[in-house]
Amino acid sequence: MMYSHEIIGDSTAILEVKKMVQRVARSKALAVLIYGETGTGKGLIAEKLHQQSVRSQKPFIDVNCASIPVDLFDQEFFGQERGKLSNVLLRNNGLINAANGGTLFLDEVPELNHLSQTKLLGLLDRRRFRRIGSVRDVEVDIRFICATNRILFKEVKAGKFRNDLYFRLQVVSINIPPLRERGDDSLILAEYFIKEFNRRYGRTVKGWEPSISEIFRAYHWPGNVRELENLLERIFVLETDDQILVKHIPPRIMRELESGASLTHSNSLTEIIGVNKSFQDATSEFQVKIIQNALSLKNGKLSQAADLLGLSRHALRHQMNKLHMR
Repeated sequence: MMYSHEIIGDSTAILEVKKMVQRVARSKALAVLIYGETGTGKGLIAEKLHQQSVRSQKPFIDVNCASIPVDLFDQEFFGQERGKLSNVLLRNNGLINAANGGTLFLDEVPELNHLSQTKLLGLLDRRRFRRIGSVRDVEVDIRFICATNRILFKEVKAGKFRNDLYFRLQVVSINIPPLRERGDDSLILAEYFIKEFNRRYGRTVKGWEPSISEIFRAYHWPGNVRELENLLERIFVLETDDQILVKHIPPRIMRELESGASLTHSNSLTEIIGVNKSFQDATSEFQVKIIQNALSLKNGKLSQAADLLGLSRHALRHQMNKLHMR
């Protein structure tokens, strides 16, 4: 993922994340939990927490928990002493030692099994560990940043995650909003990616035709920022126009936008937009109808309608204000 070293966007949701990152980074919290859907930039937030902290000159160690075999957890994390009676020729200091003084980022922490979770909890509490084959404890000073795209409380209730580790990590948490709840940030991010891809591919693509803005606003972005980045890079690789055009948008996305209109009980997008309306007016109309339909199904209850649409209550109210809906 090419993503910037900065958190890009000026939506209310992402500005709150930036403020939270500043507060947590400068705090003495030694365990931080980051929630976010796939592609929202959890790794970026972890890096910013490290860079803005007093640990910024120390190591930042990034670990994907899903990539560590269960039987190698101790060796990878805690390391191993050189053994006279074993095949270990050199000492392996392990990831914990490598991160000492800095930050250890554990991405997708629920992928650890219960035994590994127990050892992580012990490390968080005691701040010391013992290498395989050693009889001495080693003290460490590490900030642990854990990330997940799952709802950990549900994992606890399902017996897949230790409740004591959950409460230990939950003390300080940061929620990254999905791209669909970030207003016009998709356009700001698109501008950034176009600039970067122009530089990478030696191109001079200059923005997009007006209808693209409405498509980006209306699309759900299930893959979040990563999906937007991948979409634009695909266009740079396959297309030669000096502007992003509607014809470059994959049919899958256009079908999804059209299927969203089915919530209004119309048979096709053409029935909603007619033939004499601008794309922007037509898009606003079917967004109004989708919201009205959701509110009707939930008897006017805003929170429940927001859940049905995959939005937060705040995001739904913001969208209704933009559409001049009561």
